[in-house]
Amino acid sequence: MVVRVVLPSHLRLLARVDGELELEVVPPATLGSLMDALEARYPVLAGTIREHSSGRRRPLVRFFACRLDITQDGWAVELPCSVQDGSEPLLVVGAIAGG
Repeated sequence: MVVRVVLPSHLRLLARVDGELELEVVPPATLGSLMDALEARYPVLAGTIREHSSGRRRPLVRFFACRLDITQDGWAVELPCSVQDGSEPLLVVGAIAGG
């Protein structure tokens, strides 16, 4: 299955890609399997979304699917059907912090 992913501009620049990505993922697609596919295809992104040593999500990274924040759902939860079938993209968003 092909899953569409939208990365923030700084990660697209790092990976040297324009626009939306399409990644081949073995069903059922989970956030973890999608991140595995992303890092396999674009090794330069390893460690930018999740930490090398622990595999935990970086603190200021959020994930949105079908307008829902799925950041806290965990790596093993299956992605929504409309993301798995490619009709909706998964958005990787860099949160803004400060005060």
